[in-house]
Amino acid sequence: MAYAGISPSTSRVDLMRIIWALAWPAIMTFGLESLVGLIDALMVGRLGAAAVAGVGVGTQVLHAVAVMNMALATGTVALVARHVGAGERQVAEGVVGQSLYLAVVMALAISAPVFVWAPEVVALFRVEPAVQVAGAEFTRAIMFAVPPMAIVAVISAGLRGAGDMRTPLVIGGLVNLINVVAAYALIFGKFGAPALGVRGAAVASALAFVVGAGVGLLALRRPGAALRLGRRHLIPHFALARRVVAVGGPTGLEQLLMQSGFLLYLGIAAHYGTAAVAAYFIGVRILALSFLPGFGFSAAASTLVGQQLGAGHPDGAARSAWEANRLAMILMSAAGILIFVFARPIVTLFIDDAAVIDDAVSFMHVLALAQPLMAADSTLGGALRGAGDTRFPLLTVIAGFYGARLGLAWLSAYVLDWSLAWVWGALLGDYLLRAGLKAWRLHGGRWRQIRV
Repeated sequence: MAYAGISPSTSRVDLMRIIWALAWPAIMTFGLESLVGLIDALMVGRLGAAAVAGVGVGTQVLHAVAVMNMALATGTVALVARHVGAGERQVAEGVVGQSLYLAVVMALAISAPVFVWAPEVVALFRVEPAVQVAGAEFTRAIMFAVPPMAIVAVISAGLRGAGDMRTPLVIGGLVNLINVVAAYALIFGKFGAPALGVRGAAVASALAFVVGAGVGLLALRRPGAALRLGRRHLIPHFALARRVVAVGGPTGLEQLLMQSGFLLYLGIAAHYGTAAVAAYFIGVRILALSFLPGFGFSAAASTLVGQQLGAGHPDGAARSAWEANRLAMILMSAAGILIFVFARPIVTLFIDDAAVIDDAVSFMHVLALAQPLMAADSTLGGALRGAGDTRFPLLTVIAGFYGARLGLAWLSAYVLDWSLAWVWGALLGDYLLRAGLKAWRLHGGRWRQIRV
């Protein structure tokens, strides 16, 4: 699917079909990633609570390092969608080329220091010694995955901006298949491979993303592709690269604050012991599945809003954003109900530690209640970023995450000495504030005049 024209005469049913055609491949892509994450968690869970917590800490470090992926992906999808909507395909292809150039340079510059100082980075989490050892081992190995992950992220974002959601799905499916097989072999020493434990999970991810990056680059060379990449597109073009950074930069800072906030939030949870840390990561893994509509409809909203603005149809952009948000809230609310009801039997699939199970179930109950708010936060945020309005979502993170979540969690843990459940509950205030502010921004319409 390339450019999707939306006019005042487009019916709601037709609009839903357009949105769904863009959303379902993205949902499947993120779904496969989440499923693989769950499978990895199940395998690592057999190594014990310290391994689960250590891989969880290392994953948080990876997410912090990979904020530049989100920044470049946001800048790429906004610019590509805008130029595709305006009928300027060659400029859109140039955007992808410059984003790839930036991705490789930034990935190497950021991951190298973390590789060298992995033990010191993990120690910042203030977790127990056994968790520090596992976390440092995983973190050091997973840094090899950062450059190919950046390449895959940029290619997928460019194709989504052009309306091609299926090629990223194929790339993601291949990456995840390789990841599962390689992780099983390298964690437990199967098929003649060495038993590397937590390090095996990281090495498997690195191998999978190397293959995915190669397949993605080949996809941009095939005839009939939504975007085609030539050598001329890889020649540095500083004006175009600056536009990508200008649009995506605030999102990079937003994600950096988010990941830093997650670390602080995890640190507060660690006040309650290793069981709370392990419970946090198990809960996030499981509930990532219910969050899939938010990711998918956020991607659809970004593409449609950017393309409609490029074509000079701001009303079509607004209709797309609100309809995508409505669909995401319906689906995520339904998933939240199911997970709330079946939280305990699901958690017991991952670990048999009674303390971890209790903490994880209470965390899942809170996240399940937050699902409608998370849907709005994700989808409306995607719409604003597709319009190039990337600064406002950054402000909502400062207000919601730092003001509401961390503030309330800190008070609960260190001032009021309340139970862990109150720390989990603090995120409800966060998502309520962020979703409300983004809805207000989209309704106001200032995003319609933003130039990218």
